[in-house]
Amino acid sequence: MAPKIAIVYYSMYGHIARLAQAELAGLRSAGGNADIFQTCYAEQSAQSLVLTISFRVQETLPSEVLSKMHAPGQDSSVPFITPDKLEEYDGFLFGIPTRYGNFPGQWKAFWDSTGKQWQSASLVGKYAGLFISTGGPGGGQESTAIASMSTLTHHGLIYVPLGYKTVFNQLTTLDEVHGGSPWGAGTFAGLDGSRQPSPLELEVATAQGKLFYETVSRGNA
Repeated sequence: MAPKIAIVYYSMYGHIARLAQAELAGLRSAGGNADIFQTCYAEQSAQSLVLTISFRVQETLPSEVLSKMHAPGQDSSVPFITPDKLEEYDGFLFGIPTRYGNFPGQWKAFWDSTGKQWQSASLVGKYAGLFISTGGPGGGQESTAIASMSTLTHHGLIYVPLGYKTVFNQLTTLDEVHGGSPWGAGTFAGLDGSRQPSPLELEVATAQGKLFYETVSRGNA
């Protein structure tokens, strides 16, 4: 049976959302598919969930703060995910916009609501990969992934890194500024959020989606 994959992300300015679509394209190129979600709190009504191509993480900042940050708001076409929904999937690609080299508060709030899944060990043995957005080169492309390992480990999730095999030239090129690392695909948003993922960064995300699906398929056979 084909593995069931979810792409779960939080995206304030749309950078992670664009990478999520590239990851999905990679999954599909390998013969798979994924549901895409944004994250939300455990108390979010399950009735608000609509099966679609993506899921998202819920915003925790008040609207007046987001307005001052010139944030466009979350994509209402992408449903939120609840912790219970995670149990239905075999693998996850988590999209994380970093905050001080770690999870932003929105992602932390979601993981803090997964106590039931931790206690019941319902995520043990499932697969996880990461893709990341930072303001610039020193913003946490690798440290965010490393910091995530504690959460993934406590849940018993099996981390699937991007590595270099399929994207060595893209990750090592010095011809242009770019995000991404062997930990996972990535992009630079710029300090004001105006920079969008480049073609190279999207290419790496697509390659990661493809590799992730192939890896999980082998492990799920």
